[in-house]
Amino acid sequence: MKKRKFGLLISSVVATGAILAACGSDDEETGSKDTSNNDSGSETKTDAGSGDNFTIAMVTDVGGIDDKSFNQSAWEGVQKFGVDNGLSKGDGFDYLQSKSDADYNTNLNNLLRRDFDLVFGVGYMMADAIGEIANDNPDAKLALIDSNDVDAPNVANILFKEQEGAFLAGVVAAEMSESGKIGFVGGVDIPVINRFHAGFVEGAKSVNPDIEIQVNYTGKFDDASAGKIAANSMYSSGVDIIFHAAGGTGNGVFSEAKERKAKDSNANIWVIGVDADQYAEGQVDDSTNITLTSMLKGVNNAVVDIATKAKDGDFPGGTTTVYGLAEDGVGLADSRGAIPQEVLDKVEEYKEKIASGEIKVSEEKPKGK
Repeated sequence: MKKRKFGLLISSVVATGAILAACGSDDEETGSKDTSNNDSGSETKTDAGSGDNFTIAMVTDVGGIDDKSFNQSAWEGVQKFGVDNGLSKGDGFDYLQSKSDADYNTNLNNLLRRDFDLVFGVGYMMADAIGEIANDNPDAKLALIDSNDVDAPNVANILFKEQEGAFLAGVVAAEMSESGKIGFVGGVDIPVINRFHAGFVEGAKSVNPDIEIQVNYTGKFDDASAGKIAANSMYSSGVDIIFHAAGGTGNGVFSEAKERKAKDSNANIWVIGVDADQYAEGQVDDSTNITLTSMLKGVNNAVVDIATKAKDGDFPGGTTTVYGLAEDGVGLADSRGAIPQEVLDKVEEYKEKIASGEIKVSEEKPKGK
């Protein structure tokens, strides 16, 4: 069967993988250092905001820089902007990792003290911290990913229409399920994850109104064991495809699926990844992979877009920028031949209808789900 790439973001995912390699293997170690007392030396930037010296940094949420999902995608965007603009890691672009929500304010302040021209806060959970820091530092430029809760002239809010990409994931899951049972594993029960949930259910029901959809919100983005337990329960009850929107917790979904596939190579066991192309996470052996596809969320592209606008003097502070299918903000990853052409054609049909506005996907999770 002819393999075909679909979705709108796959080329950027491949490109940013090369950026990661180019930036060296010590990113996590150096990026997570506390440099709040560093007043001189290599970590201090000069000529801030002038020409190609426009510098950016980011603070992760608790999922961490190597969550193979949301935070990692944002970091790829920061690195791409840095490399494209001839900046060096440390003084030109950097990150600080948050181990708990208590770290948000401290990390944001640390980066501002290092005079980065634009600092991104990654995740809905960082809204309060961004609001406080923005109020205390009116001259600073901040960007908040996955929330529009901060109304401040120096904060650019960034949202995605996750429900649109998740709708396509739901179409694939319902079409490919052999048991008629599919599952959704979410992280924390917040609006952004609700949008994934809503789109997935709506997409699945659009092609199979009788599909059974099991839902489990683990309450965490950084607990792989919770994801594994949720997946175990679903697969044991007959679910054969799980879509996760749970950050690092989703790693446990992959672990459970791979273990089951390794025990029974004929089992129809699949995972649909999230945010980035998670094909590598599904590798069971040289010839077997349980990643059906991934719902791509162009956090990396959004970071580059907002940073470039800020560098060019067009920082969208005080506004919310939204990326959906029409803006190449969400999509599906290459299925590597796992999905039949007729299903891909159906996905393409729905994608065009959503992008054109013919289909408007709900943002609200189904009641009782």
